[in-house]
Amino acid sequence: MPGTLINAVVVSISDSRHEDDDVSGMILLDLLISLNAEVHEKIIVTDDIDEIKEVLTDLCGRPEVNLIITTGGTGLSPRDNTPEATKAIIEKEVPGLSEAMRRETATATPLAMMSRGVCGIVGKILIINLPGSPKAVSECFEVIRPVLPHAIDLLSGKKGHE
Repeated sequence: MPGTLINAVVVSISDSRHEDDDVSGMILLDLLISLNAEVHEKIIVTDDIDEIKEVLTDLCGRPEVNLIITTGGTGLSPRDNTPEATKAIIEKEVPGLSEAMRRETATATPLAMMSRGVCGIVGKILIINLPGSPKAVSECFEVIRPVLPHAIDLLSGKKGHE
């Protein structure tokens, strides 16, 4: 039996990015497509915490969506609010994904330790925060790539513990 189709939305979070210079968002879009995911939308949101929460909440209300991946807003700058916005709406945290991304990417650059991204679930939707740099997006995605299909299957109820 084939697995659940990944139905994703990419959310780039930045006060300065626009559609024509959203390199990280485009990389993430391509990476998801390479995983045979259907990407329903790619949007850009400012670093305003209330706007991030509103967009994530709205996306969680879309029945076709089962994966939301954000890029940006996970660092130490005063306007980096993505983890706080995500924590405000998730029902359960999935810390292993965030921990694995930080652990694996820190072998390439110690700066990875400063990423504050979180991962969690809302109903049957998985939300994953990735850093904003194009290199970090690619590296972090490769860490979680092997488990994404299984995670989506589990959330959909198609698979139990094996």
